[in-house]
Amino acid sequence: MFGLSELALILLVVVVVGIKKLPELTRSAGKAARIFKSEAKALKEQDSSVAPSGPGRVVPGATAEREDPSSRP
Repeated sequence: MFGLSELALILLVVVVVGIKKLPELTRSAGKAARIFKSEAKALKEQDSSVAPSGPGRVVPGATAEREDPSSRP
């Protein structure tokens, strides 16, 4: 793969180029985190306003019966 000197050179290039883009990247990351947090909060509020569903919940309706394939002509 790569030797230690190649990895150090790649790291140096990333750091030099990354310093110029760092403020923009942190701003974007903060914005994305705020959006994610607000969406998660909205989803949690939406889930809490919906009636709970689970195995004990009774849903009104008719039961459908299956035809037995062996009884067909």
